[in-house]
Amino acid sequence: MNEGREAQTIALIGAPTDIGAAHRGSSMGPEALRVAEIDLMLRRLGREVVDLGNIAGPANPNAQTVNGYRHLSEAVAWCQALHDAVYAAVKAGDCPIMMGGDHALAVGSIAAVARHCAEQDIPLTVLWFDAHADFNTPATSPSGNIHGMPAAVLCGEGPSELMSIGHAEPMLETEGLIQVGIRSVDHVEKRAVVDNGHEVYDMRRIDELGMRAVMEEALNTAARRGGHLHVSFDIDFLDPSIAPGVGTTVTGGPNYREAQLCMEMVHDSGLLGSLDIVELNPALDYQNATALLMVELVASLFGEQILSRHKSSFN
Repeated sequence: MNEGREAQTIALIGAPTDIGAAHRGSSMGPEALRVAEIDLMLRRLGREVVDLGNIAGPANPNAQTVNGYRHLSEAVAWCQALHDAVYAAVKAGDCPIMMGGDHALAVGSIAAVARHCAEQDIPLTVLWFDAHADFNTPATSPSGNIHGMPAAVLCGEGPSELMSIGHAEPMLETEGLIQVGIRSVDHVEKRAVVDNGHEVYDMRRIDELGMRAVMEEALNTAARRGGHLHVSFDIDFLDPSIAPGVGTTVTGGPNYREAQLCMEMVHDSGLLGSLDIVELNPALDYQNATALLMVELVASLFGEQILSRHKSSFN
């Protein structure tokens, strides 16, 4: 276990926008997590927590697609503001939790972490929990919504306006991206995912291998690489029967215990350095149930235990 990371201050950073999404409402996600007492839960686990409030950016104009993108300039502004906030947090030695907002914001948060890792000359591994591959480009996207594109942008396929937020192009090495839970990929997007060559544990592989084996493989890869592990958690990774409060639900996702196992194993690895929580849409939720569930999962990610934990076996 990395005791230094265990002692890090956790910096909560809200990004209240649905600029990249198909549906309005994820802009309310940060406040829903605060209502679910994410800060009190982390303090109960003995962590020092500072809530840095919300970053600011342009309003959602609800405009049509232009040159293959919806709201590109607005998304760039939000991602740049988020980059600056997350970069300041990691540079200060804190563990940032970005509370979204839609998944387009991951371009900003991961660009910041990638910049910090490059300055420290350490590898970055991103563990991407999601129902979608998020590897679209204007040539493959049926909608132009940027929340379907951040993984492609991070890997060097996207508009120069977004890619220039990063320290380099691509911001993320192919072997530094590991996707888990994928089960909805647009037809042409599939080829882009295969051609990029990063590791993808779709639901077929999870069904065949089991979640424990999948997480062992993913975390062993991250441990061998060393450096910094960033978790980007899109709540539609979860089956909608337990997490209805998202705009793009896809049936057939992980159940409650499988999700808890994922979080517990990431904690046990001692690798976690930063976190995104995205696509929480309270407008589609029931009595904030999805936010409350997400806070439970974050508790496991930061050390909540049933009785006792196994020592880390990742190397």
